[in-house]
Amino acid sequence: MTFKDQVTIITGASSGIGAELARQLAAGGARLALAARRAELLEEVAADCRQLGGQAVAVPTDITLPEQCAALVQRTVDSYGAIDMLINNAGISMHALFTDIEDLTIFERIMRVNYLGAVACTHYALPHLLKARGRIVVVSSLTGKAGVPTRTGYAASKHALHGFFDSLRVELAGSGVSVTIACPSFVDTGIRRYQAGAGDSRRNIRSKRMPVERCARIILRAAQRRRREVVMTALGKVGRLVRPFLPGLIDWVARKKVGLS
Repeated sequence: MTFKDQVTIITGASSGIGAELARQLAAGGARLALAARRAELLEEVAADCRQLGGQAVAVPTDITLPEQCAALVQRTVDSYGAIDMLINNAGISMHALFTDIEDLTIFERIMRVNYLGAVACTHYALPHLLKARGRIVVVSSLTGKAGVPTRTGYAASKHALHGFFDSLRVELAGSGVSVTIACPSFVDTGIRRYQAGAGDSRRNIRSKRMPVERCARIILRAAQRRRREVVMTALGKVGRLVRPFLPGLIDWVARKKVGLS
């Protein structure tokens, strides 16, 4: 698996899956534009990438602001002259029952980060990706395929990602640009520290967490092969097949995983 000299934008690159994707790509000689809000952490990841043999520029970006998404794309083109791959990874989570939520602006915040930010980055990067016959990679979640309790707003944003990028894939047929949607389950990323202002982060999740290094490898392998979608766990793959026939069973499993059963 190699992306040597491939110009890649990664959003949400200051930690978790995004930072690990950056490191693995850098080790293969990629040229990276790393985006996130936290400038200091972002520069640390960029420094790691340079030490691993890649090129990296840190571009502090708030993807909820379209003008900053446009600036990210322009900075990448100014630095490297092209864009070969866009990885829409930035996201925030939530952990709260809907009945416990009082501030509905939480839902708007989640949608702006998890969905609209990816749409904006894709909009500005797409002309360059078309020239390169490049790749769009979307880091979604199993909650983008089935509802999960305590994740109502998060699941809604991930369902929106699937709807948008599945539609875009059809529009781009024959263009040479591929769209890959990655659907991890629970990954040891630290995302629970970055929530939309609601929920009890102490809630017991009864699931083994995938190491972030393995998650990143799976995503990059799928991107290299230009796969449409990758579901990363056996339970997720089985659930996708069983849900149309036994939806109540899948609901029970979801409740159990988040400690409601």
